[in-house]
Amino acid sequence: MTTRETPMSDAAIEERLAAELPHWYLENGWIRRKYRTEGWKSTLMVVNTVGHLAEAAWHHPDLTVSYAFVIVKLMTHSAKGITDKDFALARQIEAVVGWQPGKEAGPLEGTPNDDARFRYIKYD
Repeated sequence: MTTRETPMSDAAIEERLAAELPHWYLENGWIRRKYRTEGWKSTLMVVNTVGHLAEAAWHHPDLTVSYAFVIVKLMTHSAKGITDKDFALARQIEAVVGWQPGKEAGPLEGTPNDDARFRYIKYD
């Protein structure tokens, strides 16, 4: 087992979540995040985004998928616990799924939130 696969204590996980991933939480040995969406097509886009990132990282989460939400659960199975690999992938998922270009200076305006036809994710 490599250093990146050394499981962390619950206290260390909770501390890192608070500092690095405030919308994620520890539950039953997994770090989790619920992404609320505006409907099925948005849910599928989140699932596909998470799928792409997980495959590129070669570290695969468990997903719960419903009409208007996706729950992402991460744990390093080979280590039987939460490791640096889980935090690294969670940060990448958070950065991509949570990206809101309309809040940045630049040419991309982001998805219009004032029209139900175009709303995408219910951002925290």
